[in-house]
Amino acid sequence: MKIIDAHIHFSNIKVFRETADVLSRVNYTYKGHMDTFKKNNVVATVAMGLQEIREDHFPDSDCPNPMVCDLDSRQPANMYTCLGINPARLAGDLKSQELHHIEIGLKEQYTIGLKIYAGYYHYHIYDDIYQPIYRLAAKYQVPVVIHTGDTYSEQGILKYAHPLNVDELAVANRDVTFVIAHIGDPWVMDCAEVVYKNANVYADLSGLIVGDRQQVERMAGKKHFVDHLKRALVYTDNYKKFIFGSDWPLVDLNAYIAFIKGLIPEAHHEDVFYKTAGKIFNINL
Repeated sequence: MKIIDAHIHFSNIKVFRETADVLSRVNYTYKGHMDTFKKNNVVATVAMGLQEIREDHFPDSDCPNPMVCDLDSRQPANMYTCLGINPARLAGDLKSQELHHIEIGLKEQYTIGLKIYAGYYHYHIYDDIYQPIYRLAAKYQVPVVIHTGDTYSEQGILKYAHPLNVDELAVANRDVTFVIAHIGDPWVMDCAEVVYKNANVYADLSGLIVGDRQQVERMAGKKHFVDHLKRALVYTDNYKKFIFGSDWPLVDLNAYIAFIKGLIPEAHHEDVFYKTAGKIFNINL
């Protein structure tokens, strides 16, 4: 079965490098990307643009738009990108220039979406500051991926990352497709309702576990943790609204694929691991 990993990272972020070295034990390099994803029959990856200019300042409000994937000067041939948005620079004198740079980025061959880091940046996703971003998404017909749930930084503020916020956004922007990242965990039932209610909203299953194979298997053995996730999937009652993502390098890829396969009935594996992501991001390999 072909797989599209619809949520990875390929950015030179200190906390990502440290997690890869210490917790997930992942080779977080260009070669590591090429070898790991090929070994697991992943035919395409979707990398979320993110940068820090000042080390240990993740998220960094000084980063110019769009934030890109800067782990290596080379881009793996099977890697596509969602441009990261820094809302702190979408106001005042910088606004026009920043939006212009984002639009230029949307014209690049491997750009297939936009990424908003709700919670990391302290703006509601329906704030006026983001409205030009949604207009650009509609113009270029690309989806908007929105971080939801727990933040991988104590600087995050959770009220901005609640998946219920996506409901208001989806209603106001019916011409834009939204992807709720991380199925809103821990608010998975709220995410399930937003996905169930709105035809233009999907969710990815990335980032539910951080760590190496041993950690993934340990968490997979916790019944209450697994049931917590399965309840949301069953409530939505439509596996075509969910897509696979790993959040690599934060987790061992092979173990995480097996974990997600265990959550999804086998009859729906092809939709979750390949078909729906291909439709959303216009990937056909």
